[in-house]
Amino acid sequence: MKLLAAVKILLIVTSHEQLGDTPERTGYWLEELAAPYKEFTEAGAQVDIASPRGGKAPADPKSVKDADEVSKAFLADPQAVKKVENTLVLEKVKDTYDAYFVVGGHGVMWDLAVHTPLQRLLADGYARGSVVAAVCHGPAALVGVKDKEGRPLVAGKRVAAFSNEEEQGAKLDKVVPFALETRLRELGARYERGPMWKSFAVRDGRLVTGQNPASSVAAAREVIQALKEKK
Repeated sequence: MKLLAAVKILLIVTSHEQLGDTPERTGYWLEELAAPYKEFTEAGAQVDIASPRGGKAPADPKSVKDADEVSKAFLADPQAVKKVENTLVLEKVKDTYDAYFVVGGHGVMWDLAVHTPLQRLLADGYARGSVVAAVCHGPAALVGVKDKEGRPLVAGKRVAAFSNEEEQGAKLDKVVPFALETRLRELGARYERGPMWKSFAVRDGRLVTGQNPASSVAAAREVIQALKEKK
């Protein structure tokens, strides 16, 4: 029997494709969508994909150019491609999910970080008992999410995310609207990290976060573990 039969998971991607004031394109990072999608579907979960604007979500061109095997398999899967080319509109998502997973990519820093409907969706989901997860720049979507008492959801919780050092390594620390690690610390998160570019994910109850693209599988597996413990 599949581990997550009858479980529904919503993967959330950015609609933003302009890299700050540069002429370069951005979007979601393909590996961070493909790896969790594979983990969740193979475990038997029903997986949907949503974005702020709905429709076709933009993949960061670099993540497509340097696609790993899991990403290539995702792009070769007609059902997966159909979902990412016809994403649900976040504001219209009425269904309730067992887990919400925010995919990273620099685009998140501009739209999902300030997207009120997503903040509401994640806050309501968490309060209801769902697992909330994010990887790499995905935790930027958590900065405006509050708990039932009105405190930042990340306050006092162990959280991983793209580090300031990695942002500097990517030479985008002057391009992004804010430093993600710094902002999470300011909100009271107990920020944790591993070595640059290596897999590192943490779970604090029903909150799961991963540091960078290499952490996508680890973060997805922590989500599966959290869902198994809920059953």
